[in-house]
Amino acid sequence: MNEDTICAISTAPGAGGIAVIRVSGPQAIAVTDVVFQPRKAGKTLRDQPAYTLCYGSVKDGEEVIDDVLVSLFRAPHSFTGEDTVEITCHGSVYIQQQIMQLLIQKGCRSALPGEYTQRAFLNGKMDLSQAEAVADLIASTSASMHKLALNQMRGGFSNELTQLRMQLLDFTSLIELELDFSEEDVEFADRTNLKELASGIEKLIKRLADSFSVGNAVKNGIPVAIIGETNAGKSTLLNLLVGEERAIVSDIHGTTRDVIEDTIHLNGVMFRFIDTAGIRETSNIIESMGIERTYQKLRQAAIVLWVIDVTSPEEQVKALSEKILPETADKKVILVFNKMDLLSTRELEEKQQILADIDADRLAISAKQKSNTEQLRTYLIQAAALPELNSTDVIVTNVRHYEALTKAHEAIKRVIQGLDQHISGDFLSQDIRECMHYLGEITGQINNDEILGNIFAKFCIGK
Repeated sequence: MNEDTICAISTAPGAGGIAVIRVSGPQAIAVTDVVFQPRKAGKTLRDQPAYTLCYGSVKDGEEVIDDVLVSLFRAPHSFTGEDTVEITCHGSVYIQQQIMQLLIQKGCRSALPGEYTQRAFLNGKMDLSQAEAVADLIASTSASMHKLALNQMRGGFSNELTQLRMQLLDFTSLIELELDFSEEDVEFADRTNLKELASGIEKLIKRLADSFSVGNAVKNGIPVAIIGETNAGKSTLLNLLVGEERAIVSDIHGTTRDVIEDTIHLNGVMFRFIDTAGIRETSNIIESMGIERTYQKLRQAAIVLWVIDVTSPEEQVKALSEKILPETADKKVILVFNKMDLLSTRELEEKQQILADIDADRLAISAKQKSNTEQLRTYLIQAAALPELNSTDVIVTNVRHYEALTKAHEAIKRVIQGLDQHISGDFLSQDIRECMHYLGEITGQINNDEILGNIFAKFCIGK
């Protein structure tokens, strides 16, 4: 591991009330001592006990750059596991840059993206899944994502995987012990007990892998496609839902020709709304491209808001359904009958009987008059059907973890099949070790430089 002492601004870029500059490495305290003068004469950072604050000035020679607070953490009891100093200064961009330049002049180098967390991983302060959870926690934009990332960072997911690997290790140890005594034809591992153990592990790995559908929705938002004919009120509805004028609204047919996306949070869950081009026959090349993108987004959506203009002829709506329905078989559909203010109550009830054979929620609204939109939000929350999450739930949110779990699941299934077919212990052992390998990839017990580089390169500088 690199023994450089590194420094970086750990707070968000730009000016603010305060900024924090983090220094970590074997010379962190010594380098900071050169530029920092405690207010109490005769004292140095070397004299300070760990977990204390020291007030003083950062100076370039005799010139005072700023009055600061310095926090001191001594190895191995710090985030990185190294000696670490955090300088809290005023949030001026000039002051931040001056302090950074001073630290670099005295022997530090600028930290790479994610290098602090990477050092924490390499020093055994956290495993790889916990390190990735740090990035997820920073990026969390909803209550659900915050809970899942916090649980993973505290080791909830890691503990599950550790228990699995320990069970597999005991499993393969017995199998391989038999191989050492193969000439004596003895069995140390009861095959019935081994199958019960393998079946339990298989179910747990499958449960973790299956949780990715929920975790991915929580992390990236549930995609909701707003579709329908031109001029049905799709853009008006998008603007109403997100609370700002994101899409151009016009009486001219075909105004929206590209995909427009925005997000909102409802009950702690993020929804990604996708306003699409209206579906109709057209000779306009640009509009045709937009309609093709509509179908692409429709296929990717989990929830479909099909906006129907209540003034449209019934035959026109049914004709459109022949194009839309084949793409919605595995999706939750909500039929939104817009412009309800233009019809009487009886006429509206009759209109809502259109497409009666479709399994979908139905709701009449007026996007222009903002009528019944709260009921629509309730329907969206129900359609999301996400379980109630708490800080102890173990839910997979990372695609790398999901891929590794999928491969581990395939390996443990081969173990079960091998036990059923009474194959030799050496083949069983190979499949068990393959399962352990993929579980170890998640936590970093098995890793390579390419995986590490890819993970930590996505972090922000200073973390």
